Formats: sequence, C-alpha cells, structure tokens
Amino acid sequence: MTTSAAFFSLGLLGLVLVPTSCQFDNTPPGPTRETSIHLDRSTIERANVTLDMKAGELNVHGGAAKLVDGTFEFNVPSWEPKIDSSNSGSHAEIRISQPNSGHFGGNHQYVWNLAFSNDVLLDLSVNCGAGQAQMNLGDLDLRHVEVHMGAGQVELDLRGKPTHDYDVEISGGVGQATVHLPEDVGIWAEAHGGLGSITVTGLDKKDNHWENNLFDKAKVNVHLKVEGGIGEIRIIG
Repeated sequence: MTTSAAFFSLGLLGLVLVPTSCQFDNTPPGPTRETSIHLDRSTIERANVTLDMKAGELNVHGGAAKLVDGTFEFNVPSWEPKIDSSNSGSHAEIRISQPNSGHFGGNHQYVWNLAFSNDVLLDLSVNCGAGQAQMNLGDLDLRHVEVHMGAGQVELDLRGKPTHDYDVEISGGVGQATVHLPEDVGIWAEAHGGLGSITVTGLDKKDNHWENNLFDKAKVNVHLKVEGGIGEIRIIG
C-alpha cells in the first residue's frame, strides 16, 4: 500500500541535523588531508555513539574488525574531527564531532567514512546539519537509532536480519529522508507535522500510524517515529 500525506515545517535525515551555533571559519580550502580512527573492541559489548557533523558527507556502515574503524577527509585544517571515547567494563561512550568552525560550500571537502563492529550492541545518535548522510545500518546490532536532520539528504538503510527489537527516531530537517526497513520483522511507523510530503510503501495505514502484517506477531519488531520538517520523507517497508 502506498500512502501520501501532508507533512513538515521548518526542520527535517541525523540519520537528520539541527545545526548548533557556529562560528564560521573563513579559511580558504587547501590540500586534502586524511586522518583515521581505530578503536579496539577489547571487552566492549555495548556502545553509545554520538556523531555530530555540522556540514559535509557522512557514510556509516557495519563490518568493522575493531569497535570503530574509519577515515576523515578535509581540506581546512581546523576542521579535523574531535574524538572523545571512554569505557567502563563492557560499556563504551564515543563522541565524534566537527569543530564549531565549520562552514561548508564552494571547494570545501569534508567526508567521514565510519564502520562499526557488528557484534556490539549500539545506541547511535546522529546530528547532521547540511549535506549528505548515507547510513547502512542493517548489519549492526542496534538498540536505538536517533537522527536529527538539518538541510540535505539522508538515506537510512536498515535492511538486514535483526535478532531483537529496536527503535528509530528521525526529527527536524529541510530536505529529503529515505528509510529502508528490514523484511521479515514486525514494523510500526508513525509520522507527524510539517509541510512537505510523506510516502509510505509496503505498510498498511492503521489510524494514526502504519504497520505491516507481522507487527506484534514476529519475534522481532522495529518502531519508527518521524517528526517535523519541510521536505520529503519516504518510508519503504
């Protein structure tokens, strides 16, 4: 079933970003630099991860040999991402953030490519201000995913074989967000507010939400909630 409804107001895919206060850096772009991140898993079984990118291109997926593997490409030296991590026994806290001087445009280059371990239970919060976010999360062991969007495009691919329930929340934004949902699990989806459009395929409309015929019958159920924005949201079940 395909359903279109009125949607959105200032704000909506991070993934999804609400820009925080920025002090713009007018430094002209120079040669592209690349740095990397490699965090060992050790005894970690669960991680809370926050990704805070004000502008640029964000790519996230599973399959890392370590807890986190990735690279950062940028051509303004002051934009080198800040990495904060700590762990207590089997629980890790990781925050990767763009400095408060980001101003994206022209010949500026800013790309994060990040992979996470499939074997660690993950709470993922993504703030993306402007640009593109491609998040292929279907192979990850998800508990909660939260995406705050700014202006741009977010592609959230959850197709995979989850072994337990998890929740997804998308809010804010001016742009387009596309969510691909996993098959063979129960799906419950809700969307509210705004002026753009929302299109749902593969789910049935039930009162003020959508669901598939496996919801509350399958061993695994995924809850999706989308709030606000001016733009377009597509939910593909």
